[in-house]
Parts: sequence; structure tokens; C-alpha cells
Amino acid sequence: MIRAMRWRAARFALGRVLLVAAALIAAPAVQAAEPIEIFDAHLHYNWEPKPYYQLDEVLALFKKHRVTGILTTSRPNTGTHALMDAKADGLQVVPFIRPYRVRSDIQSWFGDPVIFDLVQDEFKRGYYRGIGEFHLSGKSAENEWVKKTVDFAVANGLYLHAHADDEAVEILMRHNPKAQIIWAHTGFGLPAERVTAMLSKYPKLWGELSYRSGITDGGGKLTAEWRVLFERYPDRFLLGSDTWVPERWASYGEIMAGYRAWLAQLSPVIAEQIANGNAKALFAAPR
Repeated sequence: MIRAMRWRAARFALGRVLLVAAALIAAPAVQAAEPIEIFDAHLHYNWEPKPYYQLDEVLALFKKHRVTGILTTSRPNTGTHALMDAKADGLQVVPFIRPYRVRSDIQSWFGDPVIFDLVQDEFKRGYYRGIGEFHLSGKSAENEWVKKTVDFAVANGLYLHAHADDEAVEILMRHNPKAQIIWAHTGFGLPAERVTAMLSKYPKLWGELSYRSGITDGGGKLTAEWRVLFERYPDRFLLGSDTWVPERWASYGEIMAGYRAWLAQLSPVIAEQIANGNAKALFAAPR
């Protein structure tokens, strides 16, 4: 009788194993989570005199690395025209007017009335959402043509994308308190305390994080000071690639992977805001 009981128990156990195995075989495969989508809020598609990467190649890069939006500029503005004309599926293209014709304009645009004419002419295309990225340092921002540019942006509901030190950003804000500024690189290596002070003082200032140092330590861990910044101002930061040279295009996937590595150390809600939500909110509706 004992032998019979053992036999029934063994049959019961075997039956349970077979049922579990069958269920596992029938269950659909678990899909790996897709990487968080990114809005690239600092992208250049320069044509001097032609792009290093063809249009289909850059569009493929965006799709491969789950970049679903771009704030795009180019030198001259021809590259931006091409990205707008492409009307790529699944990609939000937000065009900004670059106040440069050639690279040397970086050093002189703010004192050249011809550049202000360029900005006004480009604006007639009807689809621009901002002006920049442009370069300013210190008191060079006090120039009358810079003020005209700031006032033009405010009058037409445009953002300014400023590669500038904190002094120049302050001057831009003094030109017109209604200015809306995306701060390229968020001061590069400016102390986190000063970044905090700037964000606190100017509610219409957003920090774009390409080339920004101090966010992670040598081991890739999010630093305490930047964690505090992100948690205090989760709605004030944007990500960007800054593809100003071919090498940045060549390392595009690494740049996006680097962002995702430290975003994963934040809460999902904050990570989503910085990765794409803030940019979507800024550019949700036309001016």
C-alpha cells in the first residue's frame, strides 16, 4: 500500500511539472523594455558646403536610438530646411533660426546688422520656434543688435538658445524680462550652486545639458549635487547631442546611452520629464 501511495504522489508531482512546463511554452515571450525616448534639444545639421551625413543617414540614427524629437539648427539654415521638408514619421522637428551664414559669424554676429536681417528673412518661412544656438560671452551681450534680437524673439513668441556664460544670460534677461531662454550646456562647468541661483531667479530659463560636467562622478554615478538639482527643478532641464562636428554624429549612440545611464538613477517620473517631457511641453503648440 505504501508503494502505491508513493506511486500516486510521484504521478501527481510529475503532472504538476508538466502543467507548468506547458504553461511556460504557451506564454508569450517577455519583451525587453524599450529604452526611454529622448528629445534631442540641441542638434546641428550643418551644410558647409554640404552635410557630412546624408539626410537618410541622420533620420536612421534618430530612429535607431529612439530619438523622437529634435530642436534643430544648421549653418547656414539649409540643413534645417531639409529636416523640415523630410516630414519624417515619428519625429517632431522643432526648427530654430541660426544667426550664422559661415563659422566666422560666431565671433561677430552680435554686432552685424546683416545678421538681424537674416533672422527676419528666415522667420518669414513661418515655422520657426526660436533663434539660436548663438554664442555670447559677458558684456558682448549688451550690443544693440543683441537687444533687437531678444525683443524680436519676445514679440514673436520665440525661444532663444544661448551658448553663453551666466553674465551674458543675465544681460539677455535684462534686455527683456519676458525672454524665454534655453541655456546651451547650462554653464559647462559652472558650480551647481550658481546654476540653482540662475534657475531660481529666472523662471523662463531652461538648462540644456550637452557637454555639462559634474552630473556624474568618474564611475558614472549621479552626483549628489545634481540629483538635488534635478529633483528640485525636474521641469527645467533638456538633453542635447550638440552635433557641431562629424565626430559627434559618429558617437551619437554613445551620447544617448550616456544620458540613459544616469537617467535610470532618477525616479521614472523625473527621468521621463528630462528625457522628453519638458521639451514636448515647451514645443507642444505653435506660437
